[in-house]
Amino acid sequence: MKDIQSQLDHRRVNIKKVGVKTISYPITVLDKQNNHQHTIASLNMYVNLPHKFKGTHMSRFIEILNQFHGEIDLRSFQKILEEMKERLDAEASHIEICFPYFLRRPHSRDVLKTGRYDCQMHGSLGNDSELEFRLKFPIFRPLKKQNFQGMPYSRGHWGNSVVTVRFKSFIWIEDIIHLVERAIYTTHKKKEDDVDQVYSLETLSQKISENLSTQKEIKWYSVLVENLSEGYSTFALLESDTSHIGTPSSGK
Repeated sequence: MKDIQSQLDHRRVNIKKVGVKTISYPITVLDKQNNHQHTIASLNMYVNLPHKFKGTHMSRFIEILNQFHGEIDLRSFQKILEEMKERLDAEASHIEICFPYFLRRPHSRDVLKTGRYDCQMHGSLGNDSELEFRLKFPIFRPLKKQNFQGMPYSRGHWGNSVVTVRFKSFIWIEDIIHLVERAIYTTHKKKEDDVDQVYSLETLSQKISENLSTQKEIKWYSVLVENLSEGYSTFALLESDTSHIGTPSSGK
């Protein structure tokens, strides 16, 4: 059968992006404590095609994904991008993958003893390669011992922090989680009596930034902290100065 999709196209119309979206797919990610963790991801896979081709077979995206059996890490992510670009004869290849990551917390006060973190990886390969990893952290107000009726308080969902990093070398997801949460919860332990001061957008974003800036594995990062209010939210966004990443901060 003639492969119409790969025939030359003389109309000189560039196809910006072609691919598949919202693929629900079981994957295995690296887990520092247990070696591997099984989870379910949602993937978008697409390429930029030169004008000389009419298109591509969409089934090839799934074939490439199946080659790697759902094993996702920094190395396999790069190989998938390379395979997409080569097999689809594309100018650039792209993958977006979203998945929940779970971290066991045996000493937590929470009933489930497990934290959930929404992760996103975005990779592109054209003339250069780029990989970003994003983690979303829920931020809760500090626990108080009891309210005026003598009943225990539950934790309130104050807001979220979204941390995006680009890598120089491999770093565990757990290590990023610990860096960010140490900044959030060490801060409020020192100033429990002044909740408004502790939970300021500027204070939290700066503390998270200080911790991330000490890691030599991180090439670049951004920190978004948002406070959820009724009907709207406020936020602060901070990006790294790449010249200082990987060096100890003056406050340590």
